Amino acid sequence: MGLKIGITGGIGSGKTTVCKIFETYGIPIYYADDRAKLLMVNNVEVIQEIKKVFGKEAYFGDGNLNRKYIGAVAFQDQSKLKALNEIVHPAVKKDGELWQLDHSKSPYTIKEAALLFESGNFATLDKIITVVSPLELRIERVMARDKSSREQVQSRINKQWNDEDKVKLSDFIIYNDHENSLIKQINKIHNTLITV
Repeated sequence: MGLKIGITGGIGSGKTTVCKIFETYGIPIYYADDRAKLLMVNNVEVIQEIKKVFGKEAYFGDGNLNRKYIGAVAFQDQSKLKALNEIVHPAVKKDGELWQLDHSKSPYTIKEAALLFESGNFATLDKIITVVSPLELRIERVMARDKSSREQVQSRINKQWNDEDKVKLSDFIIYNDHENSLIKQINKIHNTLITV
């Protein structure tokens, strides 16, 4: 079994870009947010639990998740948001463990998750990489990507741990700031991980 590596960073820090570079080394990446979205429409237990908390309106007739409705309810009621996290995070953790077994021959695997620290899932990993990027650059990236307002992006940033707290708990830091070469930083980390 290879090392289990986590990669995180605030919204707009460039986690996905960093992961795509790791993939060029043949490293398997588990994208936690994407898997969570899949589980919310494919896992019968998760679907039942979400309906218990949010009602039948949580899903459209075709089985797709009514994200706008869930988002609006969870934004208004923190207890519903907490309940949603208590349904989804354990399901993702279990799914990630099964995925890990499927990739046990790799020298290491990476779990990419925006809320790696917030969810507590970092504790199950061998090493953590945090991607950091200047705040203004992050805001600009997310505004362009999601067509969001500055206020919406700032609100999302405020709900995540700050970089300083993440960095303190991380083994490696990648600076995605247009000044440091991502490829050089990733190559150095990769060479360290395959020799651990």
